[in-house]
Amino acid sequence: MKRTVIFDMDGVIVDTEPVHHYAFLEHFRELGIDVTPEMYASFTGNSTKNVYERLKETFGLQHDIDVLIAAKRRIFNDAFDRKEDLALLMGVHDLIQDLYDNGMQLILASSSAKVTIERIFRRFGLHKYFSHIVSGEDFPKSKPHPAIFLEAVRLSGMEKEDCLVIEDSTNGIRAAKAAGLYCIAYDSVNSKLQDLSEADCVVRHFHELNFQTISLLS
Repeated sequence: MKRTVIFDMDGVIVDTEPVHHYAFLEHFRELGIDVTPEMYASFTGNSTKNVYERLKETFGLQHDIDVLIAAKRRIFNDAFDRKEDLALLMGVHDLIQDLYDNGMQLILASSSAKVTIERIFRRFGLHKYFSHIVSGEDFPKSKPHPAIFLEAVRLSGMEKEDCLVIEDSTNGIRAAKAAGLYCIAYDSVNSKLQDLSEADCVVRHFHELNFQTISLLS
């Protein structure tokens, strides 16, 4: 019986991808680098730090990683605060509420920075639902490395068999499976060029899930 659900955030709880995409493209333009759509898609599920480590290596950037992250974060924060129509993905709040009301433990395991997670959790009042928040910035390697999910399991106090992950990216799914966890893939229209084939099951709408269906998964 599943007792803990580990949620990804971007593309699963809220669609911040257009804001991240805008911020990255603006920063790429400032840096004078040409990042292909295929390369950009491969960043999905990676921390901003790991993205810029790859960009430094690929394009020979001379900037410090912290400087690059701060510049992108400034653009993102400005765009985030101006985006009044930003909303939780359809059906996810109902799912979170249903799981919480039925005593399911919820943990966030997101590649986003802590400040970004905090910004989103404050905006949508999500803190009360989640027992733990795990940020990818605390790990040297991003998804598909399983470290973030292994830490989420440790914090849960449960066995791996009692936990499952909801993800929307190839890297996230591979990280969940590498951690030995059951993984539900959310096939979001907002997540482009993602291979969901390694997930244990795929849903296209959150109304396909509820406490009853999730708790009985094995």
